[in-house]
Amino acid sequence: MTNRLALLFSFAVLACGMAAAQETPALTAKDPIKLTKVEGRMDHMSVDVKGQRLFATAFDNHTLEVIDLKTNRQVHTIPDLNEPQGAYYDPATNRLFVACGGDGTVKMFDGTTFQLLQRVTLDLDADNVRYDARGKHIVVGFGGEKFLAGKVTRPGGGGALEVLDLEGKRLAEIPTDAHPESFQLEKIGTWVFVNVPDKQEVEVADLAKGTVLAHWKVSCTTNFPMALDEAHHRLFVGCRIPAQLAVFDTETGKIVGSPAMVEHTDDLFYDASKGRVYVLGEGFIDVFQQKDPDHYQRIQRVPTPADARTGLFVPDLGELFETIRHHGAQGAQIDVYETTK
Repeated sequence: MTNRLALLFSFAVLACGMAAAQETPALTAKDPIKLTKVEGRMDHMSVDVKGQRLFATAFDNHTLEVIDLKTNRQVHTIPDLNEPQGAYYDPATNRLFVACGGDGTVKMFDGTTFQLLQRVTLDLDADNVRYDARGKHIVVGFGGEKFLAGKVTRPGGGGALEVLDLEGKRLAEIPTDAHPESFQLEKIGTWVFVNVPDKQEVEVADLAKGTVLAHWKVSCTTNFPMALDEAHHRLFVGCRIPAQLAVFDTETGKIVGSPAMVEHTDDLFYDASKGRVYVLGEGFIDVFQQKDPDHYQRIQRVPTPADARTGLFVPDLGELFETIRHHGAQGAQIDVYETTK
């Protein structure tokens, strides 16, 4: 009897421990970063991990805001940017690349003085910026037809990915069938996966060869954000209509999962260390736990302002940042969340 009671007690303690672990939130809010003189919609961000700086594009404000993460304060503003959308900071060269949608330029700045070093003119809607670690290149999506909010906001056929070296020299161009939204590059391989919402598909290209290899149809529409789990060969695509997280097997090009999620997403991220997907959308951040490569369970829904949809996950810091625009008495800010174990 004593052994039986001890066994039952052990099971009870284990169950309580599991329940407590399940109740631990995946994201825990920290003090927000207050911004001054920033109005309207903000877009994507980049980070200087070693220097503890965050770079935030302020689309409507026509600025890029530099934030010191040690003090959580704005320390510099780069003005006169024509609808800045994407940014990438290169720690090796201490250069900051900013893609501006209004005039289709990519501007390269010194990362210390913020002096303009180079200006590359592409086409309208220069958008997302990524770093190709294998080739040590910058890749920028731009141009092409764009369908948004039920109508064509810009006609014009195909878009492209532009490959630049770290001096701003144009090296190659990979055509897409319409405007490229988010795209993700393999680190082990040479493939790049591109969301092309006007065609309701993911276009797969070989960055080394500069050619498109495949067109994968997406089961939902308005597929804007994207993240990659290269280790498990999974690609995460966020759709707005209906609001679904389409999970692709990158070895077959087939969708293996499509859980419902927050509406109107514009950014999502994969946390490889914890097997989680963070989806930023209209009014919430959804957190999905990867049970296995084909199955995902939502474990947390964090309330946010309705139009807060862009951000940045920084694995090295274990933090998720989300842009919040000015509302009434509340000024613009960047909300900060710590990712828990």
